[in-house]
Amino acid sequence: MEKIKITLVGGGTGLSVLARGLRRYPVDISAIVSVADDGGSTGLIRDQIDMPAPGDIRNVMTSLSDVESQLEMLFKYRFKKDEISGHSLGNLMIAAMYDITGDFAMAVEELSAILNVKGTVIPSTNISPKLAARMDDDSIIVGESYIPEVGRKIEEIYLLPKDTDATPKAVEAMEEADIIVFGPGSLYTSIIPNVIPHGMKEAIINSKGTKVYVSNIMTQMGETIGYSAADHLEAINDHIGQSVMDFIILNEEDINVHISDYYEKNSMTVVESDRARLNDIGVKVLTHKDIVSIDREGAVRHNNDILAEMIYDIALDEISTLQYRTNEE
Repeated sequence: MEKIKITLVGGGTGLSVLARGLRRYPVDISAIVSVADDGGSTGLIRDQIDMPAPGDIRNVMTSLSDVESQLEMLFKYRFKKDEISGHSLGNLMIAAMYDITGDFAMAVEELSAILNVKGTVIPSTNISPKLAARMDDDSIIVGESYIPEVGRKIEEIYLLPKDTDATPKAVEAMEEADIIVFGPGSLYTSIIPNVIPHGMKEAIINSKGTKVYVSNIMTQMGETIGYSAADHLEAINDHIGQSVMDFIILNEEDINVHISDYYEKNSMTVVESDRARLNDIGVKVLTHKDIVSIDREGAVRHNNDILAEMIYDIALDEISTLQYRTNEE
């Protein structure tokens, strides 16, 4: 019997954390990852070799590897000598495989096989696009790392060149998915960059898979200050071209008393659900009293185990013919 096919869409740490949580379930995971990052080691390699950004790809590969703890330590190791100073070994390994194959998607596939990655990690594009944003004053900001620095409302995100194609395997993963999960992650610089390559919007719209958006818990500086969960959802739908989500997973607990002062100092607030608008959009709202995890420093994250369980429950409810239990049971 075939496993439930779950396609994850995003970038940054959110996608890798969710992938790690879903690994303990008997599902077939594909992760479509943004490659428009232009900061840090990944940005330097991108500029020097003219390849898609490897950083988020590296993180997701690590989270899906059978030797995660050892691989994470190895992949994060940064050299401190001469030309390779500051580069992580993981980024250099992806760059080396790209140099060997001449094809970024193939490089990720080959390295995944070597590292025994349990799942399919797919770059959203096979070239090195630049991320651009049109702000509310019609100014254009180019560069993923620069967009949040402006401090203005983002109206639209697009890639340069504008005719950048989605990788064929990314399109295929959308078309074949039983469940498509968007997020969690930065709305405009991690999630939306994956839905705008040519061919991706059509694949999402035409996919028969159940579509789930995992709303961020906190608003984000330079991207979503003042946004409700409905605002996040509508931004994704606007870039796709129509309302596509079946479910939204969000937090409705009052967590303000427990979180770090860092958030208030930077005008970051708990994302409000705005249920009335969500009902108008026609999306089903799911929440859980323990969906938020707060560490000793007051940093807010999704509770990875709860989130993975909620997504798996959606899969079981939506796909009644496939009845599985977790590997741990």
